[in-house]
Amino acid sequence: MILNIPNTLTLLRIALIPCLILVFYLSNDTLSAYQKNLTATLIFLFAAITDWLDGYLARKLKQTSNFGAFIDPVADKLIVIAALILLVELGRVESIVAFIIIAREFTISSLREWMATLGESGSIAVAFIGKFKTTMQMIAILFLLYYENILFFPIAVIGKILIYFAALLTMISMIYYLKIAFKILKKKKDY
Repeated sequence: MILNIPNTLTLLRIALIPCLILVFYLSNDTLSAYQKNLTATLIFLFAAITDWLDGYLARKLKQTSNFGAFIDPVADKLIVIAALILLVELGRVESIVAFIIIAREFTISSLREWMATLGESGSIAVAFIGKFKTTMQMIAILFLLYYENILFFPIAVIGKILIYFAALLTMISMIYYLKIAFKILKKKKDY
């Protein structure tokens, strides 16, 4: 394992997961409901920023590594899954929405792994639809963690709309990647 700046940021993102969850298990005497929401939002926001920053720094500092290529998407998925499960427990996201998003992540990760065994690792590269889906998920999760109105903006309602939109994008992106894989598989007879 190469411990460079980008990989350290990625590992930090994984280390933030228990912090994100534990915030909501603190007593109301320690943190009020508002303080819990704000703290969790800031933790998740920091994690989202490190997600962008570690990739940027890896390219800028020429510190890409096989470990980084492996652990970065794992960290992304872990923090999103942890946040979704937390939001389901808090009653802010329906379990079917969380299931759609989580199931897609497992499906596409497995599909990429399978394509790599067939010598087609670059065929299921991240596309715009995948990046857009991730951006909508991150914003929706931030809104649903915060959950408090800001002035006259109903953050909880906006977050719910965005998470449904993210779930729709999740299904569309899964279909997109599956179609690419099936085209490749049609050409190969020995899979």
